Amino acid sequence: MSMIQTPSQDIADLISRCALRDRAAFRLLYERTSAKLFGVTLRILKDRSEAEEALQEVFVKIWQRADRYVAGTTSPISWLVAVARNHSLDILRARRPTADAIDVALEIPDAGPSPERATQNNQERAQIETCLGTLEPDRAAAVRGAYLDGYSYEELAERHTVPLNTMRTWLRRSLLKLKDCLSS
Repeated sequence: MSMIQTPSQDIADLISRCALRDRAAFRLLYERTSAKLFGVTLRILKDRSEAEEALQEVFVKIWQRADRYVAGTTSPISWLVAVARNHSLDILRARRPTADAIDVALEIPDAGPSPERATQNNQERAQIETCLGTLEPDRAAAVRGAYLDGYSYEELAERHTVPLNTMRTWLRRSLLKLKDCLSS
């Protein structure tokens, strides 16, 4: 009798094989998790090229530290996300100006949005939230998971215990409803 592995068990197995320096497992791990980990680095760093470079460094760390993952203590994807998150935060910390540069920083113009643009952004956010509120709660959660949290369709299907094609249909129909709501 063969046991069917969950995606989480598959990822844990790939991490274990990486600890044994299995390059094929590392390639598969990258293929299955790089999109999610890129989403993590991009959300934190807010710069695409910097996030791409950070992602490469994250996978180097994963390769070097795969033996530190202990299956069963945390989910494998949580461990991978923690590696990506911590590395991205380290990059942010390294960006911080030293205390000597504070006086110079006061002379730099604010690169943030103007008050008018900030108000417009807040209004757009409120409209999006209102439109998300018109969706069924599980559909809204799936949209947030896919487009704000970076979950893959497979992860969302597993999380909501629905078939993959059903998740794709949910997201497609939800986006169409959101488009209609936002254009009205």
